[in-house]
Amino acid sequence: MILINLLPHREERRKRRKVAFFIGLGIAAAAGLAVVGVWYLLLQQLTTGQQERNQFLTAEIKKLEIQIKDIATLKAEIEALKARQKAVENLQTDRNIPVHVLNELVSQTPEGVYFTSIRQDGQTLIVSGIAQTNERVSELLRNTAYNAQWLTRPELVEIKVTNVQTASREQKRLFDFTMRISIKRPPEPAAAGAVPAAAAAASAPAAKKS
Repeated sequence: MILINLLPHREERRKRRKVAFFIGLGIAAAAGLAVVGVWYLLLQQLTTGQQERNQFLTAEIKKLEIQIKDIATLKAEIEALKARQKAVENLQTDRNIPVHVLNELVSQTPEGVYFTSIRQDGQTLIVSGIAQTNERVSELLRNTAYNAQWLTRPELVEIKVTNVQTASREQKRLFDFTMRISIKRPPEPAAAGAVPAAAAAASAPAAKKS
């Protein structure tokens, strides 16, 4: 017996394919949504972790800023203390300078030179006096320029011939002069210590060559 299927099998097949297509599309969409959800959760975790790290870094930076301010304050206080110490040392040195300067003038003044006035203007000494000869004045300039520890850069301001009457009523020819001398401060302890060190460092290569 021959059986003939009179039902619309093509339409049924088309319906099954359509249903299968929509099912596959739904599965794909669900899979895509699942992947997106997992990626979103991962991004959220990464973002949360980065935010926590940023908050930690911000807190540490604030701590460091406070410490830096404290260090800057300490440095300012140290500099202020150093400035006060320097001022006290300068006052102590300035108090002793006149004594050293007078001793220096006595030791560097040659015979035949007599001072009539000594005046200090800051770090400059204005000296006036009388000398027997020009050579005596030149010797005083050389002594204060090269041999003095507290005096430096002597400068002859004026020199002129003057006649002085002696006790025997004789006229004696002398030289009236005025000179300007700079007062030299003693070297700082650190600088004084650095000079021998520099000399030793300079002599070391010479010793190696020899």
